[in-house]
Amino acid sequence: MTMLSDLFHRLRRSWIWVAAQFLGNAIIILAGLAWTRVPEKHTWQVALSLLIPLLLAICLLELQAATVRALADDDGRRARLIWGALTMAVWIAAGVLAWWMLDWCDGNIPLWAGYLNSKGSPHARVTWLSYEHLSNGMGYVEWVLRWIVVPGKLMVLGAGSAQWGLQLPWRRVLRLLWNWRWWVAVAPAALVAVALPAHLFAAIPAGTVSAQVWHVSLKLAVAYLLAVACWVLLLGWVAVIFARQPRPPAEEVLVAVPVLAGPEEGVRRAAAEIPPPDETPNG
Repeated sequence: MTMLSDLFHRLRRSWIWVAAQFLGNAIIILAGLAWTRVPEKHTWQVALSLLIPLLLAICLLELQAATVRALADDDGRRARLIWGALTMAVWIAAGVLAWWMLDWCDGNIPLWAGYLNSKGSPHARVTWLSYEHLSNGMGYVEWVLRWIVVPGKLMVLGAGSAQWGLQLPWRRVLRLLWNWRWWVAVAPAALVAVALPAHLFAAIPAGTVSAQVWHVSLKLAVAYLLAVACWVLLLGWVAVIFARQPRPPAEEVLVAVPVLAGPEEGVRRAAAEIPPPDETPNG
């Protein structure tokens, strides 16, 4: 079975969770928008406004973890679903931190581009070291880090945590992160899920107000379907590459044995007893 046929086989096998991705994420997004409209005049409303985000986060984590586990193979060492989902939250927090750092870099790109441009020669400042070239180049690098490098790494770590919790098989994870087949899939997915919708929304609205509303609604629906489709395909691709990796043989797996483990009291060892030297018969 080729890798692509394996991918589509896993998607067909887990079609319920694939459908849940398209429907469940939409429900969570709409519930999040409705949460912003909850009034806070009474104590129970304040408590509800604090409880809803927690419930939505749990539903989102459970949905993603369950989808990963449905697409992947069970090697018998999986953690419980709740622990896998909670462990994924660690990588989501790491992604939020990385996003904040990239936002900081994005805000400083004009300053850095102007500084590097001022340090160049007169010829370089109007050619390859111009302010436009520097700012555009840094912008492209920041985009690649934001939408390809960081998500690509965190998706692998999150998929591993969804299955094994904190006991990640680091060798398999690192081997996958260095697998070119993974990054060949992540880069086009980023272009389809991020760059293409951005191009759709770059057009200036035209027509009547009603037509503009329909156009925006259609663009939002297309952007959502593209993003979720790419997300599901990448989750399935992670499962395919994980399944193709060699696993350590059973005899190399370390098993914890109690230090004081031994034969029970009164049981003879299955070994020959050697008489002391003075009892050895003379030949």
